[in-house]
Amino acid sequence: MRAHTNPWYLVLSSYWFASSFKWFLILLVLLPARVAELVPEPERATRLGLLFALGAVMAFIGPPIWGYISDRVGRRMPFLAMGTIITAGALVWMAYAGSYWQLVAAYLLLQLADDMATGPYSALIPDLTARRERGVASGWLGALQVGGQVVAGATGFLLANLQWQFLLIALLNLIAAGMVLSLIREVPGLKPQRRGLWESMVAPWRSADFRWVWFTRFLVMLAQYVVQTYLQYYLADVVQTFQAFGRTLATEAFQAVALLGLLISIGAAVAAVPAGRLSDRHGRKPIIYAAGVGLAALMLPILLLPRYDVLVVLALVFGMLYGAYLAVDWALVSDVLPNPQAHATDMGIWQTSIVLPQVLAGGFGAMLDAFNRQSPGLGYTVLFLVAAVCFVLGTLLVRQIRSVR
Repeated sequence: MRAHTNPWYLVLSSYWFASSFKWFLILLVLLPARVAELVPEPERATRLGLLFALGAVMAFIGPPIWGYISDRVGRRMPFLAMGTIITAGALVWMAYAGSYWQLVAAYLLLQLADDMATGPYSALIPDLTARRERGVASGWLGALQVGGQVVAGATGFLLANLQWQFLLIALLNLIAAGMVLSLIREVPGLKPQRRGLWESMVAPWRSADFRWVWFTRFLVMLAQYVVQTYLQYYLADVVQTFQAFGRTLATEAFQAVALLGLLISIGAAVAAVPAGRLSDRHGRKPIIYAAGVGLAALMLPILLLPRYDVLVVLALVFGMLYGAYLAVDWALVSDVLPNPQAHATDMGIWQTSIVLPQVLAGGFGAMLDAFNRQSPGLGYTVLFLVAAVCFVLGTLLVRQIRSVR
């Protein structure tokens, strides 16, 4: 396969499709369902929360550690291979775990294996693509990530057997990793990194551009997760009826939010590759400015027009803007990485800017409830305004990044 063609980019990012497919089903469908099967009802929420907390801690520290080990070895592909094989085994174990604590052990093994694979794998775009091509490469990555969510949503709806879903995830991960391992060569000229662990973890923070890329991504992802986490409650409390185009599209809030999520994913998948191509031609910052300001502006009609038919249209627009931002921001961080021999470590550290907002978003629930007690719906107004401010700051502060246009 000829490098730097569309098929090559497709294969290069194919494991992101499988990873996105996996985590969408695991977190939203399979893990809650398996806990419900294994734990008595009064303890289900507590036990599920423990699993999510443990997973969040591992997802925060795992990618930088495995990225560092990959840089020390000077190889990427063996970690993808080993991580994928262990991932498949952990998924089978989760499918047939006979007790809650077996499920805990299998889930922790899955997190370990996923970090082993994706920590080094995340370095492949900056490793293998020149700066002038990273936009399109990141666009394919973004399209495949959200495409994995779309297919996962359809799978969860159409395939009722939970064990079969686990096995399908395992198979898809093996196929995607096999494509990468067989068609993408190991990174040429990658020398083992000799710095110690602490020095490697500190080194990227010495770059002002890296700090700004991390912080701006953190702000945008915090805004996104603040909206996503409480959107179902907003639909139930404020929107209440879910009609559009003369039809009732959902009867329950969870169905309504699932449809909006699907539309957001479709919009993101459509916009990611074109946005990446545009950023290669015209620069990263103009695309990020347009996408980030657009995302902030959408908070206003969501608040002023709490109607489901409006939200259906806004979800598609939100998805396109969000997909453009995700695609170009991955290219942006690839451009500012300070050390070519430490891409896996640095990309692993950068990914903490995505994990940390997921954890922090849960803390906004108390604020939401407090304002809603003062005045019905006030909490949602404050919440969406906070998101708008984070979107704006995360966008405008990109101007502080000096080495990228």
